[in-house]
Amino acid sequence: MISVYPHLIDLNDYPVTWWNGLLTQAEDIMNRPFLYANSCNGKIMGTLFYEPSTRTQMSFQTAMLRLGGRIIGFDNPQTSSVAKGENLKDTTKIISSYSDVLVIRHPTVGAAKAAALTADCPVINAGDGGHLHPTQTLTDLLTLKAEKGTLSGLTIGVCGDLLNGRTVHSLCKAMSCYENNHFIMISTKELKMPSYIKDTIRAHGGTFEEVQNLEDAIPKLDVLYMTRIQRERFASPEEYEAQKDTYILTPQKMKSAKSDMIVLHPLPRVDEIQVAVDDDPRALYFKQAKYGMYVRMSLILTMLQSTIKTELLSGQVHKGISCKNPKCITNQESYLPKSFTGTGTTLTCEYCDERLLLEH
Repeated sequence: MISVYPHLIDLNDYPVTWWNGLLTQAEDIMNRPFLYANSCNGKIMGTLFYEPSTRTQMSFQTAMLRLGGRIIGFDNPQTSSVAKGENLKDTTKIISSYSDVLVIRHPTVGAAKAAALTADCPVINAGDGGHLHPTQTLTDLLTLKAEKGTLSGLTIGVCGDLLNGRTVHSLCKAMSCYENNHFIMISTKELKMPSYIKDTIRAHGGTFEEVQNLEDAIPKLDVLYMTRIQRERFASPEEYEAQKDTYILTPQKMKSAKSDMIVLHPLPRVDEIQVAVDDDPRALYFKQAKYGMYVRMSLILTMLQSTIKTELLSGQVHKGISCKNPKCITNQESYLPKSFTGTGTTLTCEYCDERLLLEH
């Protein structure tokens, strides 16, 4: 299915040249904000935040306001008709008809793509469950470009909940598109990086290793990307309690890191980075959040000005076959076409990237 609108569902739907152009514009906005102050006069951004957010929601709001636009939407679905049982399609259809661009965050994997199928304006994915978070990745790319001076030849450590961490999924997919980046994946066996992310890194010629010990990995790193062990992604409190304090970054551990290593975190943090680390000049997570505002200003402008038509579904609907991922949006919104890519005995859900192995 080809949409008449440009959408940002997965950053990898666009070529690296597109990313680079957006980042260049974001740097210009940082340096010359006065040139962009009235760029969105008369434009309205709809925000549908089905899941709690501070930085993503407020940086989008601030970005639109700094561009001269206005905002509608909700940050709590219980204050909307969602509380009455309204489905995603109906909510999206209505709010997108009022808006020039729509930003959605949803706890269910694939919800942003599902929303884009029938939206009447461009849709930006602000996080879909534990799947993807492309605007955080753009934030990370801008941070790395500004602070490291390059997006190539880096050793990047990603640490924490790599199974459910949509930020690290998006980051690894994106950074594998630049040359000579090596990933060190630091997690417990239970929270390892999903196979489809590792397959993407391999497909782009990138390299990675998987380890369980942060102390052993940190001296090798140019970038340490810490993530929160996410309580909301676990099936039970007991499973969360067993994992929550596994990785904690301390000033003592920072002593063995390179003098120019930088520490990033998508935030919010719980206790995975001790507050004392904030005083280390290599701790850039608060500065990283500010970069997010500028990159979202650039993204809003790009979406509003683009004439690109986004391909949302390119696969086939297979009769009698459903996605086996219980967190997939297709298992909550029954009207959605259950579309899969692939042939033979292996299919991949187009909403959540879950693989389905068919019996012979």
